[in-house]
Amino acid sequence: MATTTGFLPTVEAEVAAARRFVSLLELEQEMLTKGEVDHLLALVQQKNELALTLATLADQRHQALAAEGLKADRLGVSAWFAAHPTASRARAAWSSLLSIASQARELNRLNGELIQMRMQHNAQALEALLGTHNALGLYGPDGQNTLPSGPRISDSA
Repeated sequence: MATTTGFLPTVEAEVAAARRFVSLLELEQEMLTKGEVDHLLALVQQKNELALTLATLADQRHQALAAEGLKADRLGVSAWFAAHPTASRARAAWSSLLSIASQARELNRLNGELIQMRMQHNAQALEALLGTHNALGLYGPDGQNTLPSGPRISDSA
């Protein structure tokens, strides 16, 4: 059976990258909470680059498992640990990775909610500026423009 050579460094690199990703998510959350959205585009670019790095590392981990004839899933990882009972450092790194990934999922979910709230706030502000409740419904069911054109005088008296 192969050693921990490929698996351990890959998982440790994943842990480091996932920690950086969580830091970016926390910064994103702070920016969204404070309404400091000017630098979000640059932050999104950093997140995308780091997500690509994480995907590459996950692929390397999958290859390390495949090299030992194991599947690239949790059962494969469990089988890897069963085959390497003394790999305590790898087990600790894997446990950290799972914990950090869970934290990242929750932060991402919360940030998504903050973005939704900001979008709703912006939509309400736009409605207030345009003076209508239906300012964002650009077309009605008949395909006609539904934006208000100002007060109308009814001639059907």
